[in-house]
Order: sequence, then structure tokens, then C-alpha cells
Amino acid sequence: MTTRRAILKTGGAAVLVIGVAGAGWALTRAPKKARAPWDAAGTSFGDARLDALAYAILAPNPHNMQPWRIELNGDDAFTVYCDTARLLPETDPPNRQITIGFGCFLELVRQAAAEKGLLAEFSYFPEGEPWPNLDARSVAHVTLRQGAQVPRDPLFGGVLDRRTNRAPYDLARAPDDAALNAIKAASVAGVEADATADPARVDTLRTLAVDAWTAEWENDAARRESIAVTRIGKKEINAAPWGLALAGPLMEGINAAGLLTREDMDVAGTASFDQSLEFYNKACRSATGFVWSTTMTNTRRDQLEAGRAWVRMQLAANAAGVAFHPLSQALQEFPAMAPLYEKAHRMLSGGDGRTVQMLARLGFAKAPPPAPREPLTAKLVMD
Repeated sequence: MTTRRAILKTGGAAVLVIGVAGAGWALTRAPKKARAPWDAAGTSFGDARLDALAYAILAPNPHNMQPWRIELNGDDAFTVYCDTARLLPETDPPNRQITIGFGCFLELVRQAAAEKGLLAEFSYFPEGEPWPNLDARSVAHVTLRQGAQVPRDPLFGGVLDRRTNRAPYDLARAPDDAALNAIKAASVAGVEADATADPARVDTLRTLAVDAWTAEWENDAARRESIAVTRIGKKEINAAPWGLALAGPLMEGINAAGLLTREDMDVAGTASFDQSLEFYNKACRSATGFVWSTTMTNTRRDQLEAGRAWVRMQLAANAAGVAFHPLSQALQEFPAMAPLYEKAHRMLSGGDGRTVQMLARLGFAKAPPPAPREPLTAKLVMD
């Protein structure tokens, strides 16, 4: 059995080899094809809908599942559907978090359309809200209208720089009140946002985050759901640019050495299992601030609005130079998480029965490269 000591030792050797003899190889390990949609956004496709959608597909979403499917209607409208093969039934059984991801998507549609003086008119769930799960019914119908008075959104300028930063943060730096207030202020009507950098409260929330991630990773079904959509290295990420990406020369090196494999990730006591657990817990313990959002009710529309608010708050954080990393584990609604779900709501809901929709850690760290994305053409429903 591979030990933690072995992976650390061999991982270090891999870095040394790359540094001495493989620097050129290391520079080739970026999954450029999978990141190409970030470069394509801003290019004119000759259709205002496609121009807006090129930004929308960059929206944050759970496990990077990118579940959106788009059908173009007439000359100025489109309908958004959920690809039900991209749900997360183990960790997100009611599809609440997936729905929040659609809210992020639609908010970026709105912002991108406004840049061109177009008003995006939304009809949420025109065929009715799907319960208990998302289904073949449409999530939203969108029409783009000319509108001379459509204001541009100041947050839009940072859309291509938006990053979800999973790295450990600098424990010596915490977001100041101005940054926290800007992040909260970016929310939308009906979605209440709050944040803290108070050391005592941050420490309590760190513990919640660590306990929740540990509970998820140690739950067989939840862990396997993540492992099944994990891509390791450039080749896998480019071939399937959705799901969880482990990119870079170090990841590829230790994978090639057999020290980081999906198979071992599922076996307690292996280096792959233990380091996956510890990497995320180390990140959670490095938070120097937290932000969260709540809604009074928990309809599908509330979830879409929570998503709109969420991507706006992330854009505001990025604009303030604050790293932002959603930590959804304690808010997941599968049975094994129930005690921590209840604890999170006692801590964050305000005591009036509100639903805590999202939680993220804040701090400071070097920005990572953009996340992989499928090209826009892959998301269009063709006749």
C-alpha cells in the first residue's frame, strides 16, 4: 500500500526531475483546449444570444458539472434546460445546488446582454417548478430586447477574471470591512447576505467546514460521486472539460508514478485518499473570512435568485482582491450530513427558519488559472 511518506517523497522527486530535466514538458501540461472558452468569450458570433451565452457558460456550478442545455428560439430568444445526466444525486439529492448554478448562469446572461444594450427578460420555470428533482421541463425562457436605458453592470468587467480559489489562504491577512461590505452589497433582492472576519467566528466556521468535508469524503457514495467526475492531467481534462480537474505537472507526475489514482482515492489509508482529505481540510483551516447567503423560503425561484446573488458576490470579492471558495458540504441534504446541516442552519440562518443557500471561505492567495469548460457549441440543442 502506498504510504503518505512515499507520496511526499516521490512527489518531491517528481518536482526535482521536472525542474532539472523537464521544464519544457512542464510548460506543456496546461489543458489549453479545456480553457479555450474563456478566450472565446467576447468574440462576436454574429448572434447576440450566442455572444451572451459565451459568457454564461463560464458560470460557477457544483462540481463543474455544467448541466445547461440551450435551445435557440426564433431570432431573439432561447430556452435553458437541465441535462439530467449532470446531476449530483448523492451530494445534492434535491438538486438545490445545481439550480443555484443555473442562477449563476442566468445572471451572466443578463450582464453580458446589458453590455450590448439588450434587456434580458426571464421567465423562470415556465412549465412549472420541478419537484422533488429537476426534470425535462425548461429551467428558463429568455428573450433579449433592445433597450436604450439598459444599464451596464459594473461587475461585468471582472467576469473573465473570476476564479474559484481552492488553494490555502494567507493566514496573516483577513478581508477588511470595506471588502466584506462590497461583497454583501452585491447580492440581489430577496437574498440576504452576511459575512464575517471576526477571528472567533471564523474559527468556528472553519471547524464546521472541516467536519463537513470530512463527513462527505468519508461517506462512500458521496466520495465516489466526486471521484467519478475527477479528471487527472491535461489529456483527461481536455477530453472531458467538465467535472473536477487536477491539472499541472506535479499532478501528472505523481499520477504517472501511480501515487495519485482514482482507484486509490476510494481506499482509506492510501496516500490518494488521505491527501485528498487533508488538502481540502488544510484549505478550510486557512480561511480568514466567510460569507453566506439565505432566503426566507426555498422555492426553485429562490434557488435561482440565490445563484444570481452568488456569482455577483464572487465577482465583487474578486474585484476587491479577495479569494473566494464555496464550501457547500455542510449545506448538502443527504442523510449523513443532516447533523452538520442542522448545525450550519443554527449558526447562519438567523434563527427565523431561513434556508442557508451558500457558504464560502474568503482570504488571500495567488489566483489560479480558469476552470475547464465545454465549448458553447457542446451546450446547444440542435434539431
